[in-house]
Parts: sequence; C-alpha cells; structure tokens
Amino acid sequence: MKSKIAVILISLMVLSNLVRSHTYAASENHDLAIVIDDFGNHMKGTEEMLNLPVHLTVAVMPFMPSTVIDAETAWKKGHEVIVHMPMEPKKGKKSWLGPGAITADLSDKEVRKRVEAAIENVPHAVGMNHHMGSKITEDERIMRIVLQVCAEKGLYYLDSKTTENSVIPKVAEELQLPYLENNLFFDDVYARAHIDKQARRLFSELDNNKETIAIGHVGITGPMMVSVLKSYLPQYHSKVNIVPLSALIHGREWITGKSESPFEGLGGDFDFIIGGNISWESAKIDILS
Repeated sequence: MKSKIAVILISLMVLSNLVRSHTYAASENHDLAIVIDDFGNHMKGTEEMLNLPVHLTVAVMPFMPSTVIDAETAWKKGHEVIVHMPMEPKKGKKSWLGPGAITADLSDKEVRKRVEAAIENVPHAVGMNHHMGSKITEDERIMRIVLQVCAEKGLYYLDSKTTENSVIPKVAEELQLPYLENNLFFDDVYARAHIDKQARRLFSELDNNKETIAIGHVGITGPMMVSVLKSYLPQYHSKVNIVPLSALIHGREWITGKSESPFEGLGGDFDFIIGGNISWESAKIDILS
C-alpha cells in the first residue's frame, strides 16, 4: 500500500510541474522536441538561440556564471527549462565537467546533495538530462539516487543516450519516473556540413516516428546550430508540432483534463567543454566516450 501511495505522489508531483510549464493541446500530428544543451556559461549562440521563434527545451548547467539568467530568460521567452547535470564520462578530464559534477567516487550522500543543489540552482526546471555522463549513466547505484531525487522533486528525466548501456530506462521504470530518450544529435561533429546533414536526416525521419527528440548545443557549434535551425524550422513545422519535452510525457493530459488516468503510458558524451583554454582538437569528445 505504501509503495502504491509513493508511486501516486511521484506521478502527481511530476505532472503538477508540467502544468507549471507550457500546456500544449493533444494533436494527431507528429511531435518534435528540440533540446539545446550547455546553457549557463555565456556560451556562443545563447541569445540568438533563445530568440528563435520556436518552443525549445533549454538544458542549463548548474553553478555556472549565467545559470540563473539563462534559465530565467529562457522561461520568460516561453521555453521549457531543465537541469543539465554534469556527470563523469568514460573519457576526458573531470575538470571539463564544471562545478558540482557527479563522479563515480562520490558517496551516496554526496550524490544526493549535489543533485538536490543543482535542481535548486536552476530556476523553473521541470526536468533533467546529463552533460557527458557515459560512465555515470551505466552506474546503477548512482543513477538510482539521481532519479530518486528527480522523483522526489517532481522532475522527469531525459536520457541523452551518450552510452548504449544506460541503466536509466531500467531504474526509471522501477521508480515509476517519467523518462524520455534522445533520438539524434545535430552537432556531434563540429562542422556545419555535418549539422546540415543531421538536420536533413531528422526531416526525412519525422514521418516515421510519432514522437522525436533531437539535441543540439550552444557553445562551439552554437552559431552554426542557430543558422541551421533558422533554415530548417519552417520545414519541420510543415510536418510536425514542435513542442517542449514535457508534451511527450504520456499521462500529462490527466492534469489538464485530457485523460482519465494520470498513469497511462508512464512508465556520446556529446557535450562541449564548459570552460578553460582548450584547443579545438582537444575539445572534441566522442559521443560514446
């Protein structure tokens, strides 16, 4: 009985958070959620990205110089905000992660403390994904704590899929935590030609999937991402609704009167270096590192 009550409370907390985000009507059309990572450190393309005429999901790094202002600005412009939680990768230096990162050597207590602090530090956050994290998202001990905190705080989780061996689906389902999975990175190679190719690939695949999630970044590729999105957004709009991530969580309609049940349907370390004087070549990180 207690476990059933806990599941109900977790689901209601997540759904109530989503109501505080932007509400989208149910549609027979296909949906596309575009997530932009790495806000929070005055990254290149930040202002231009937030001014795009589309509803984005904005992933903001905690504890960074522009964390609060980026999250506040995104929210005021109608974008959805999530925490972009830094997590240790299999390759690369811990110093690339930024402050408050989740690393494999942390105790359970410290993991919980850092996740709670990160959520508190990013205003208006209704969800979370990870920055890098290929090592941590394969670690069931740590991810269980991360996802438990998300459940307690009413946040959903986006698995960015920086490793093929992520434990997030397994643990999230056990915790009855709403989670989503990334389908495509726009800019896993730092070149305009590649970003264009991925944008074309996304367009060609929109007819095949009722729901699609694609991730891009501000920072090194920020200006290129803005330019590509400006070119392709009209084409995407011709096929799909562009929605925040929360619109893809089944069961959210219950809280807005669209569904009879709140529980129906629940259930590459590719990110850029956050700071420091790092050369172009050394900043490249394999998507599965």
